[in-house]
Amino acid sequence: MASLLERPWVRGLAVSIVAGGFLAFSGAFGSISAPLWWRLLYWIPLIIAGGFWSYVCSRIIERFIDTEARPWIGIAALSLLMSVPVTVMVWAATALIFQQRVPRLNGLLDYFLPVLAVVLPLCAINVFLERRQPVETHATPSQAPARFLQRLPAKLKGAHLLAVQSEDHYLRLYTDRGTDLILMRLSDALDELDGLEGAQTHRSWWVAKDAVSDVSRGDGRASLTLSDGTTAPVSRRYARALREAGWW
Repeated sequence: MASLLERPWVRGLAVSIVAGGFLAFSGAFGSISAPLWWRLLYWIPLIIAGGFWSYVCSRIIERFIDTEARPWIGIAALSLLMSVPVTVMVWAATALIFQQRVPRLNGLLDYFLPVLAVVLPLCAINVFLERRQPVETHATPSQAPARFLQRLPAKLKGAHLLAVQSEDHYLRLYTDRGTDLILMRLSDALDELDGLEGAQTHRSWWVAKDAVSDVSRGDGRASLTLSDGTTAPVSRRYARALREAGWW
């Protein structure tokens, strides 16, 4: 259950269900006159649909904004990106469920500010739930080799693992013998990397500590140059913890 809740879409779904139930029970935005079951039918699917759209939007936003370092900018951008299509969803759902008629364009803009008032705190909750300390992995003399090494493709067997980068549903493996891709999520890989001395340096990167040949810092950011010349980013959120752990 704990590992399941670590998945962003699961956390987002849980937040959406709780928020939808709260809005239904409280009769938010004038819906109190409708029966409870009718309000649940309206609010929970609507907030879940909004939560799914939030997950899509957050994947878009994180390509352009480091939400770990600038959470409020990320929240503002995510809220605005979400609010327009969610306004259309609320407008259509209100007409169909409460008014039981085909939606009409008049009054569409009246829904924008109420939608934004709901979307903004939900985006804030999800952004701050995503923030966490870097996962560190450690090697001990008596420990068996890291399970993750068994996943190396045949051409990389026995190679020294330098870094792991998440690319959508795949992981790019950087080794002293070259690179390759495997199908796996980084959150699962971090569990199997224990046994190697390293740490998560960014939402999408794990780096072996002994692979770091240089550290660059500038404009408030840090990056690590690996022994093969690869540059791995360090998020602002993780930089302090890595510095205190002696990475530079």
